[in-house]
Amino acid sequence: MLAGLVFLPLVAFLVAGLGNRAIGNLAAKSVTTGAVFVSAALSWWLFLRLMSGAVSAEDQLLFEWFRSGDMAVSWALKFDMLTAVMLVVVTSVSALVHLYSWGYMEEDSDQPRFFAYLSLFTFAMLMLVTADNLVQMFFGWEGVGLASYLLIGFWYRKPSAYRAAIKAFLVNRVGDFGYMLGIFGLFLVFGTIGIDEILARVGAFEGATFRFLAWDVDVITTLALLLFVGAMGKSAQLPLHTWLPDAMEGPTPVSALIHAATMVTAGVFLVCRMSPLFEASATALAVVTVVGAATALFAATVAPTQFDIKRVIAYSTCSQLGYMFFAAGVGAYGAAMFHLFTHAFFKALLFLGAGSVIHAMHHEQDMRFYGGLRRHIPLTFWTMMIGTIAITGVWYTAGYFSKDAILFSAWNAGTPVARLAFWVGIGVALLTSFYSWRLMFLTFFGAPRWAGSGHIAHAAGHAGHDVFADHGSAQDHAEDQGGRGALADPTAGHRPHESPWVMLVPLLLLSAGALVAGFLFEHQFVGGVEAFWGGAIVHDAAFFARLHEVPGWVHWAPAGVMLAGLGLAFLLYVRRTGLPAKIVAAAPALHGFLARKWYFDELYDALFVRPAMRLGALFSRADKGAIDAVGADGLSEVVAGGATLAKRFQTGYLTSYALVMLVGLAAFLAWFTLGG
Repeated sequence: MLAGLVFLPLVAFLVAGLGNRAIGNLAAKSVTTGAVFVSAALSWWLFLRLMSGAVSAEDQLLFEWFRSGDMAVSWALKFDMLTAVMLVVVTSVSALVHLYSWGYMEEDSDQPRFFAYLSLFTFAMLMLVTADNLVQMFFGWEGVGLASYLLIGFWYRKPSAYRAAIKAFLVNRVGDFGYMLGIFGLFLVFGTIGIDEILARVGAFEGATFRFLAWDVDVITTLALLLFVGAMGKSAQLPLHTWLPDAMEGPTPVSALIHAATMVTAGVFLVCRMSPLFEASATALAVVTVVGAATALFAATVAPTQFDIKRVIAYSTCSQLGYMFFAAGVGAYGAAMFHLFTHAFFKALLFLGAGSVIHAMHHEQDMRFYGGLRRHIPLTFWTMMIGTIAITGVWYTAGYFSKDAILFSAWNAGTPVARLAFWVGIGVALLTSFYSWRLMFLTFFGAPRWAGSGHIAHAAGHAGHDVFADHGSAQDHAEDQGGRGALADPTAGHRPHESPWVMLVPLLLLSAGALVAGFLFEHQFVGGVEAFWGGAIVHDAAFFARLHEVPGWVHWAPAGVMLAGLGLAFLLYVRRTGLPAKIVAAAPALHGFLARKWYFDELYDALFVRPAMRLGALFSRADKGAIDAVGADGLSEVVAGGATLAKRFQTGYLTSYALVMLVGLAAFLAWFTLGG
């Protein structure tokens, strides 16, 4: 059964990918969506049965993959509670994204290819989370990298899309290099790449050193940090984060699938899977904590300056991943996985909700051209409202339980680094509330600002000014304008339309998860239930039993900053809408620094991109001026010159040929006579 749910998406990919237009849109969509829904149903069934004790954790050996010297790599499927949680997350979000894409990609001319890529990504992610050895995990790791490249650059005729795909691929290669070094080092030290075998022998190497880059370094710390470099790339942590916001160039369902719940959580999964290794090194845990907290703060400061609705949510993803990492860094692996689990629901909900808004606004993504949409797309509004209250941690929603578990764990850990992470987490919670409500107010409240949208004006020009499917009366439009009358623009008298039900059903299902997932599973993930994880991760039941034994102000601090962020966003974007511009004018340097994403892209461009381009240009000139001139081009010129010279002797006249023969014969006789 486990093998079936893992390989079903692969079969669907082959059918849709090879069949393509031969089988048509409907068949490709049906095969891929049906296969992933079956995998999702099987994942939930196995998860619930494992949780109830009806089935037990086990590894299923399929076959030996390859053998090279002392390294024997099998192809086996690992099934424990950590795997079961990831199976539920991956297949559930993927299934709903497949269904949602029926509506969102309806007008695309290349649907079979899109759905084939979705299924390929799902299969690669399933291989990653079920791997029982690091080489097999690396297969899935690179598989999701390939699939993300294909999906981000799906609209490959769009320059920004294929550039974003290349950027994601290259930045992840930097992290993957560290991951590969980690695999090599683990095999060198432990003599195996089997995960269980490595983790069982970690204690034997605590305090040991080996030679690495001309230094004697701690074995466990070095190996853990090398693996973490791979996790940083895949999960977009500083300084390997720059690919994530640009990856929004792909279709919105891709953003929900890759960047909300699956690929970007692979790094968190890796750290939790290897938690005994990280627990053996206080230095490695401190690095994970600091990097996670720094990333959370960085992304949370950038998000409030962005106007692209998908980029705001992308930076939110980057920030929430930082929460997960610093939870793992303080030893609260259960809390990290709990937030990963709940985050899958509300972040996929926010991305798909943003896609519904974009669909209604003719692919306009700039929130400055939204406003007043709550009356026109009410279901999208209410589902995004649920996603917003979940991510900001409103009481008893999914984010309330998982985020508080991380913050309380950081406080209870008590170390200086953990306390620093706690304070950063509180500040990030304030910023998260602010930019999340800013998104809601700019999008759904206030007077419509559609007149300035080039996308809508362009659509109006092609549709005879009938931009939107639903026609509003003059009275409706006057109400939209706050009583100021209709604007003189092509969209006057029209209003956006709600998305089709095939897109709304996934939003409603994700809304339910965003509301109740935290309440239903808090006791299992971060409660005193040692048996739930069953040794899949390092889980201190006594530590989590004291989770809520924190000072009263610590307990109420997350709620306080959540309300403060809401109040500030309401003041700036509902009550006194002119204030944001005044604040920007008062601090242009700070705003520019944040809006330009701390100048990371400019820094990398100066340090790596431009020097690489100059070096490439230098080698190109050397190649053309020396190698080609002496080699291929030089030889071809010699041959061409010789042919030109020989061509002069080919006159076509018999007398000329006879003369040449006589001269040659005379020269030969002279040489023979004189030589003799």
